[in-house]
Amino acid sequence: MNLARMQWPERITAGEVVKVRLLVQHPMDTGYLQDLLGKLVPRNVIRQLTCTLGPQEVFRVEPSSGIAANPLFEFFVRATETAEMHVEWLDDRGNRGEFRQTMTVLAAR
Repeated sequence: MNLARMQWPERITAGEVVKVRLLVQHPMDTGYLQDLLGKLVPRNVIRQLTCTLGPQEVFRVEPSSGIAANPLFEFFVRATETAEMHVEWLDDRGNRGEFRQTMTVLAAR
């Protein structure tokens, strides 16, 4: 169930600052919601999410239960060379998720 999607501009030139959009499919259960039988649904939110571009960590967040299901994160990075963006997260149940996507960067003119 742990799926993610990342989006950034199609053409990126070296040295350019680009906006990265990251969508993580996760229920983000707060622990306050009841199921159809009136039983509380156990809390299960993403505790930590990190993004690295190549060897450099570029984004880290520790979301709370105040974030909606399937959270969308936006952040900016300076792209200097083609590298792999690696996203990892851990939730309250100990489930780990990860996603990888290569950011292709064109040489500056």
